This record gives sequence, C-alpha cells and structure tokens, in this order.
Amino acid sequence: MSAFLPDGATVALATAYGSAKAVSAITNANPGVITAAAHGMANGAFYELTSGWQKVNGRVFKAANVAANAVDLTGIDTTDTTRFPAGSGTGSLREITAFTQIAQILEFTTNGGDQQFSNFSFLEEDFERQLPTVTSAQSIQIGIADDPTLAGYIALKAAGEARAIRALKVTLPNGSVLLYNGYVSFNETPTLTKGSVMQVRATVSLQGRPTRY
Repeated sequence: MSAFLPDGATVALATAYGSAKAVSAITNANPGVITAAAHGMANGAFYELTSGWQKVNGRVFKAANVAANAVDLTGIDTTDTTRFPAGSGTGSLREITAFTQIAQILEFTTNGGDQQFSNFSFLEEDFERQLPTVTSAQSIQIGIADDPTLAGYIALKAAGEARAIRALKVTLPNGSVLLYNGYVSFNETPTLTKGSVMQVRATVSLQGRPTRY
C-alpha cells in the first residue's frame, strides 16, 4: 500500500549548532564524500552544508560512513560534473547538536515550490512553447495550539526574533525523515474563533530544497 496517514509525525526545530568546520573538498561520486578535518560528527548526526555547489548549498544532510576527516553527502549523486563542477564544492559544515520538538501542532502546510516556465514563440509559429526555469519560493506554515510555556513555542519565538536560518526535522510514522532549512518567522497573536482552539502560526521560508531519508 502506498498511501499513508501523517498521524503520529513529529516536528522539531534546530536549537543548537556546533562550530563551523571547513570543507576542503567534495568528491564527484555517488554519494559524494566530504573532506572536513576533525569534523567531530558520528553516524546519524545531522549537519547543515554550505557549498559552492548550488544544488546542495544551504541544505541539511544526515551523516553516514563517518571517518575522522570525511563524511558522506548521503543521498546525493555528484558524479555529474556539469551540475557539480570538480573542485568547486568547497565551503563549510556545522553539526546540529540539539533539536526541540514543536508540540501541539494543529496544521502543517506548504506553499509554493511550483515549477515556473518561460513562454516563447518563434516568428513563424502560431503557438507558444515552454521551457522550465526555476521553482517558486517555498514556505512551510505551522499552526500550534497557543501555549507560551511550551519549549517549541519558545524555540520558534527565539528563532523568529534572531532572523537566523534554522533546520526543521519532520519524522514520519514510518521512520523516514524530512529535513528543511529556512528563515523562521513567528506570529504570537493567537486566533480567536468561537468554538475553535486558539492557535499561533510559524512560517519557515525555505532557502534550499528539502532532503528526505
């Protein structure tokens, strides 16, 4: 069966990061292998990557095949040197050392991410063609039951005030994980609809494609 319910999924926000470690190389392989001296991560850790390769820059990944100075770019095939030019993937990584669960979620929805197109027509034609360009900006909206004492509420508020990029981890009931990275904004004003649960809303404006394991 290929249809699943999200009931039981959990959502957590990154609330602590390790120091940035320089990435001196990423191989063109499947998966790519990152060289980062003394990165200090263990298998299963999550990390944010900054890279000269746009396809992986600003995304969050799960560490695997960890060695003292190397870690896999898990799930990413970097063998195509057109999309991943050899030698230009350098940058930095930083481990996510703590996540805080966002409890009492009432809604979790997404906006954007749609393919955009450039329309054109040659002079001799009487019809238009389309070429795919970029996908539209994507964001996640999270509605939570209003309780300012909750750790998730406090974490979202702090992230919104900091205007810093934070990772978001969604763990589905079947154990698979979705990883996002983006700016957090938080509206503390609760909804006041008679007969409905009061809720506040957070928005995560994504800065790269999600990663799924």
